[in-house]
Amino acid sequence: MSHVMLRGLTLSIVIPTPGDTVALEETLLSVLENRPEGCEVVVALGCEYGDPWNLAEEVRFVRAPAGAGLVDCVTAGVQATTGDVVHLLAAGWKATPGWADAAVARFEDANTGAVIPLGVDGATPDRVVSAGVKYKRGGRRVALTRPGMGTTAAVGSGADRRVGARRPQWPVVGPRIEAGFWRADLVRGAGAGFSVACGDRLADVDMAVELATRGVSTVVEEGSRVVAGVEPAWERGFRAGLHGERLFWRSLAGRSFLPSFLLHVIEVIRHTVVSAPLGTVPMLLGRVVGACQLVSHARRRRQLTGYLATDAVMDTSTDTVTADAATTDTDGTTIRIDDGQEVLSGPRRRPRDAEPLRKSA
Repeated sequence: MSHVMLRGLTLSIVIPTPGDTVALEETLLSVLENRPEGCEVVVALGCEYGDPWNLAEEVRFVRAPAGAGLVDCVTAGVQATTGDVVHLLAAGWKATPGWADAAVARFEDANTGAVIPLGVDGATPDRVVSAGVKYKRGGRRVALTRPGMGTTAAVGSGADRRVGARRPQWPVVGPRIEAGFWRADLVRGAGAGFSVACGDRLADVDMAVELATRGVSTVVEEGSRVVAGVEPAWERGFRAGLHGERLFWRSLAGRSFLPSFLLHVIEVIRHTVVSAPLGTVPMLLGRVVGACQLVSHARRRRQLTGYLATDAVMDTSTDTVTADAATTDTDGTTIRIDDGQEVLSGPRRRPRDAEPLRKSA
């Protein structure tokens, strides 16, 4: 199937559906009614679906492994796409007219790795209820409910709402896994994509940390709006502790250990309080198990450190080119072009008593 050319970029829409086929049909209807002409639509199924509306000619259905969760469905769907930009819109979330155009246009900037659409209330379309997610250094995921909540860097509007460009900044902000636009090469292909290590509820902030270490930026696009779905229930007990602990240790690359660890202790105390009384012991047990998975954490740390090292080399190369371009040595005279001039003029006459120009070091 051909897919849409938006400013030279192709778009693939993935609808991950672990189990709710009623929610799938609501999302599919909104996408097919509002999608850009010719775009690729992939439905990743973790359950049985008979396609009663005979949509196989317009939509590609792929199957995730048996018992698949949200992350497994996302992975199966993304790997089946071919577009330059991948848009995830989970079953239960709905598209609105023109919601993809402004978001896809953001990827004209090669440094953009992800775009956050705003999620609005279905009953009150002007009320924003979702603006991505934030990861705190202590290991906590926070769902953002309005633009600009994530960090002081994400203020203003449009292109000014950037987070994480060139160097990891904290807190890290990214799209929710249920609704976000991603540069395809960051989420598709061998070794790329969302990890199941942190579960369905924390996979998006785990990916946001990775994007920050890759040196790409996340953009909040207020012109892209989707109707938010039902907020999924939080994990509890052992799994909550296990996934939370894995997330913290997987995200340490590029950060000072001691401040992060102290903040993590505070987060564990907070988690202990909210899990009381019945869930405290299973949660703490899960955190102990998660902290002991040293081999997996070390592998992830090497991966993120490799991204940081690559980014540092790119910065050094850019600085070298800039420095070389900043000075031009001609006839023993150094001409500086650091500061541009509004109007080009001829050479200024040097006073007779002035000392001759010397070649700079």
